[in-house]
Amino acid sequence: QVQLVESGGGPVQAGGSLRLSCVISRRTVSIYGMGWYRQVPGKERDFVAVISSAGTTKYAESVKGRFTISRDNAKDAVYLQMNNLKPDDTAVYYCAADKHYYSGGYVPTGRQNYEYWGQGTQVTVSL
Repeated sequence: QVQLVESGGGPVQAGGSLRLSCVISRRTVSIYGMGWYRQVPGKERDFVAVISSAGTTKYAESVKGRFTISRDNAKDAVYLQMNNLKPDDTAVYYCAADKHYYSGGYVPTGRQNYEYWGQGTQVTVSL
C-alpha cells in the first residue's frame, strides 16, 4: 500500500552532518505521522524523531538539539538533518509512516504505531 524510499546515509566523521531523505514513492492510503528510527545489530529499533502532518515534532533525548525532522507534504517526503554526529549515532536509519489520524497534532513515538517502513540507510560515524 505504501512504499518508502530512503537516501542520504553514508560515512561521516564525528562532528559532521548528514541529511536523510525519505520519499513515499507509492501509496494507496493517506499518511499522517512520519518518522525516523534507528537500529544497530543485536538491538531493538529505537525511536529517533517523528513529525505529524501538521508539523508537530518529537525527538529522542539523545538527539535533541542535534537532529531536526521536517516534512514536505506536497512531495510526500520527510527529512532528517543530523548535525554534530557522534559515533553512537552509527546505525541503520529507517523511515516510517503511519496511516492513522490523531487529532490535536498528536504523533505517536512507539514503533508499533507505524505500519510502513523503508529499507533502511546506513549511517556510520567515525572518530
